[in-house]
Formats: sequence, structure tokens, C-alpha cells
Amino acid sequence: MDSNEGANKTDMEAPGPETNSSTKPKPAFIWKLREHFPPTLLRKVIAEAIATFLLVFVTCGSAAMSVRNEGAISKLGASIAGGLIVTVMIYAVGHISGAHMNPAVTFAFAAVRHFPWKQVPFYMAAQMTGSIIASFTLRELLSPITSIGTTTPSGTNFQAFVMEVVVTFSMMFVTSAVATDTKAIGELAGIAVGSAVTITSILAGPISGGSMNPARTIGPAIASKRYKGVWVYVVGPIVGTLLGSWSYHFIRASASDHKALDAISEGSSYCFKLRHRRARHRPSQERQQLQADTTTLP
Repeated sequence: MDSNEGANKTDMEAPGPETNSSTKPKPAFIWKLREHFPPTLLRKVIAEAIATFLLVFVTCGSAAMSVRNEGAISKLGASIAGGLIVTVMIYAVGHISGAHMNPAVTFAFAAVRHFPWKQVPFYMAAQMTGSIIASFTLRELLSPITSIGTTTPSGTNFQAFVMEVVVTFSMMFVTSAVATDTKAIGELAGIAVGSAVTITSILAGPISGGSMNPARTIGPAIASKRYKGVWVYVVGPIVGTLLGSWSYHFIRASASDHKALDAISEGSSYCFKLRHRRARHRPSQERQQLQADTTTLP
């Protein structure tokens, strides 16, 4: 009986072929693939496609109806609608994909190393897909309107190009500040970026149409079959976003720079001291200080 028990014990402890196959390590290329293309990438791409679809649908739809009947939707209303949809989408999918909704923004974030280059083609494909689907949907809904919110230069191509560079620079400068800097108030990112889009659209509308987004221009151009000056709205936003992101990346202070600025500004700014006092003191210390101040009042 002892020998049988020993044999049974040995059989139980000896791993079979099934155990070896289950513990076999996965090939290295699978781990590399997951490292560069995580499982969450698909959700991010779908979020970008949906957000860009809604952006183009609202922006170009309101612009098309404004041209047809300004009494229904004014040009100011179309600009405000564009800014509001940007704000809404940032709060809706910003925590999933970053809510780029713009190939130029994705390219600029990658250029300053805030976004992986290997995911740029997937984001751009999703953004263009969402824009084209939204444009053809609008063409069917707004028939017989033939111009589905297209952006074309009202003057020369050079004037429209310069305007697109300037307004896209402004938009990307604000976006870089609230989206990439930990010192900024991230909760207000949607309001800040949406307000920047609204302001620049009001200014650029009469000159270039205020696109600031290659996807917002290319999709309606394909659906409307109008390609006049389309290069302006591809090159201009890319140049503007690169300048905006690089500019903020240059002026943004590092951690050591912040300490130096704290030392310089500490004795000169009451607002600075008040803000840092609230940040450095614990709530209990603030309550103790408040009680001490109260006891000294006449």
C-alpha cells in the first residue's frame, strides 16, 4: 500500500502535457503588439469617429442652413453651435480618446510627444470616416441644398491661409495649455477650448470660413463636390497647430522653473501668496488659523 501511495503521489505531482502547454509563454511579438496597440485603441478610435461625426454634423449642418436662410440660423449662431459641440464632445469622450476630432490636433500632439506616432494613422482614419459619413448624411437630410457647410476662401487663397494659421494657432495654444500642463485647471478644458473655437470662428468666418480642421473641410468638400482652395484648410491648420503646440511647449515652465518662479514671486504678489497658502496648508491648519484670527477680532 505504501508503494502504491507513493506511485499515486508521483503521478499527481508530475505535470502532464496539458499543463506544459497551458504555461507556455506567448511569443514576444504578441507582447510588442499589445504594447504599441493596446486593447483600448479600438474604443478610442470608435470614440473619435463618433465625436468627429457629431462635430461635422452640427457645425456643417448649422452653416449650411445659415447660408440658405439666415433667419433660421444666423452666422453667429452657427459659430456658437460649433464651439458648443466641441465643448460637449470634450466632456463626453475626452476621458476615452482625448477628443481630438481633428487630424491637425492629433499630428501636433504627436509632434510634441504627447501622443504616440503609431496611433496617429488610426485616429486620422477615424476622424475622416466620421466627417465623410456626417457630410453625406447631411446631404440627404438637407436636400436640395448642394453646399454642405463647405469652407472656401472669400478673398485670395493667401488671405484665407494666413487666417487659418492664426486662428488654428490660437485654438491649439489654448488646447495645449489646458490639456497637457498639469498646472492648468483641467476641469475647464472643454469650456476653454470650446470658447476659443467660438471666438476664432466668429473672426475667421467672413475671410476663410473658420475651419481649423482638415476633416471638417474635406468631408463636406467630398459630399458637395467642391474643392476650391481645399489645400488651404489642410496646410493652414497643420501649420497653425504645430506652431501653437510648440509655442506653449517652449514657454511652459518645468518643475525646477516653477520653484524658481515661486521664490521670485513670493514677496511681490498677494494673489500668489494667497493661492500657495491655500495649496500648502492642510484644512485643519486653515481652521486653526481661522479660529486664531477670530479670537483677535475686537
